Amino acid sequence: MSEQDGDGQGEAQPAHEPAILIPGGALALIGLLVAVFLAETLVLNQEARLWFLNLFAFMPLRILAAGENLALAWPLVWTPFTHALLHAGWEHLLVNVAWLAAFATPVTRRYGTWPMLILFFASAAAGAAAFAITNFMTVTYLIGASGGVAGLTGAAMRFIFQPIIVGQDPETGERVILGRRLASLSEMMRNPRSRVFTLFWLLINAAVPFLPLVLGGEGVQIAWQAHLGGFIAGVLLVPLFERAPPTADQ
Repeated sequence: MSEQDGDGQGEAQPAHEPAILIPGGALALIGLLVAVFLAETLVLNQEARLWFLNLFAFMPLRILAAGENLALAWPLVWTPFTHALLHAGWEHLLVNVAWLAAFATPVTRRYGTWPMLILFFASAAAGAAAFAITNFMTVTYLIGASGGVAGLTGAAMRFIFQPIIVGQDPETGERVILGRRLASLSEMMRNPRSRVFTLFWLLINAAVPFLPLVLGGEGVQIAWQAHLGGFIAGVLLVPLFERAPPTADQ
């Protein structure tokens, strides 16, 4: 602690706070989503946009069509991942960007950029698989980052609500913050905040198919399957990136 003298020269200076609190890796992913959307909407004409959508959106019907013509299956190599970069409109994009900023930030800070990106795209693929299970026989396609974002949300649920672990510096003896331990599945569900968030999130998405019964008509077009598949993937995959857990010195 600094001592203040008569002319104020010893006064401690406030720590500099960064202007942007979102990590660079998360910002880069957000920038990519925005750049792809701008390129699609401002550069491509209607015919080119349909070609672009056909090439990069995930279409479950291709799985069945591949039995007749194997060439139709090639987009299935990349579309489980690339569909996460496409969006139907500004509202769709902005909602996903806001959610991504909220949950890519803690995941990136804990694990780094590449693990966050791997979790994002692996969860997007898991969401696409879940979407395909219920849409094999329909002419529909999946676009949007929500499956990947749901995966980051599920990953964050494993640690953001856990207690902060405080240890002791072996040289100075000062108390230092070590971080939060990754919770097991049972610990995650025993924690009141992570349990309530997880159950509420799962129930809301599971209820989407029943909205037409309440609202009438076809209801809203929300890929609830991708949300659920991505979330579960994030919860299960995040331990793969965990380093040695922090432990408090006694």
